[in-house]
Amino acid sequence: MRGLPGKHWFYWRPQGDTLYFVTIDEGLALGYRRTVKGNGSWQARLWTGEKSVKHTLGEADDHMEADGANVLTFFQAQGKAIAFSEEARKSDLPNSKPITVGDAAAAYLAWYKEHRKAYPETETTVNAHILPAWGNKLIMEITTPEIKRWHEKLATTPARKRSSSLSTQTVYRAKPSTPEEKRARKSTANRILTVLKAILNKTFRDGLVNDDTAWRRVKPFENADEPVTRFLSAAESIRLINACQPHFRQLVKAALFSGCRYGELARLLTKDVNLDTGMVYISPEAKSGKGRHVPLHEEGLDFFKTCVTGKTGKDHVFLREDGIPWGKNHHVRLLKAACAQAKIEPEIGFHELRHTYASTLAQRGVDLLTISKLLGHADTRITSRHYAHLCDNTLKAAVTKLPGFGHQVDTRVRSIA
Repeated sequence: MRGLPGKHWFYWRPQGDTLYFVTIDEGLALGYRRTVKGNGSWQARLWTGEKSVKHTLGEADDHMEADGANVLTFFQAQGKAIAFSEEARKSDLPNSKPITVGDAAAAYLAWYKEHRKAYPETETTVNAHILPAWGNKLIMEITTPEIKRWHEKLATTPARKRSSSLSTQTVYRAKPSTPEEKRARKSTANRILTVLKAILNKTFRDGLVNDDTAWRRVKPFENADEPVTRFLSAAESIRLINACQPHFRQLVKAALFSGCRYGELARLLTKDVNLDTGMVYISPEAKSGKGRHVPLHEEGLDFFKTCVTGKTGKDHVFLREDGIPWGKNHHVRLLKAACAQAKIEPEIGFHELRHTYASTLAQRGVDLLTISKLLGHADTRITSRHYAHLCDNTLKAAVTKLPGFGHQVDTRVRSIA
């Protein structure tokens, strides 16, 4: 044991698998165990006044150089034991024991379910990426380098493929290779880091840990969250509509006419379509947690009128071919097939229909605040990230001042719809 303080510790050479303790503070003892293989480990033992709490601190520096985190000298182990006791003796900690990331995640998800909308997605992120790596880790023992290594590993790990809920095996896509694929993985890593920080920050704000320095020092990847906004041209939109199966075609047209999300349209009831005011009401179950009224133009109003004719107020506006409401991911294969038939390359997701709605408005001079309200964004920041470049007519006006450099417009060229 390098760093052992001689006469102040054990005078004998510990044998077997016995755990030996020495008192280092009131109610606190530091223990050492050497296995039959010769490997040593450190453990803290704390008397809380009601029971004894034990906690493994790390390995001893018998055969490895100490790193202060996983391999410890006697003095480093003593310091970690004292830090453990300080956390454990906090009166507001449950069971007088320092909290783990798993404990903090459970408390955070319980709070999130009552106060936020995106609970299923957040729960999936926690279960898939945070608990496997951090679940049993004491928050007081988390270090900045550990979080950075985990964050960087997330950015280089291939994305997971969608699989059946009954599947027990995780299947991954190909490793990211193109600049856009690498940017996307960094963006995903940033989102997962945000969830971890939210869990730890809530624990810190609730007074269950003393220090938030370890994760506050970890910054997200720069320039990874720049949006690549994909939207369809008018010709592409028409091709896509024509390529859709009839029952799915209604859902696609509704998205292009209203800018609503898939989930909002799937939940939409006939009573929420007001033909007199020409508006569709999106209930507070929406992602933003606030209801909104979306006005329809003439063609959009006529389309929704045909969709609600003959239905009662409690009926869903849009139904699948078998007459049941649309559910999560029911649209994925249908949209993929329609994109292939309509030659939409690269293929789009349903959310790109919402981008198409907003981008079309932006290109026609509608201001960002108005677009933000139509989309139901909480403020204009997210709207600006995606559509500000389309609203900037100053640049468009500037390039009209350029000369033609002798170019003659070829009137024989025609676009293919």
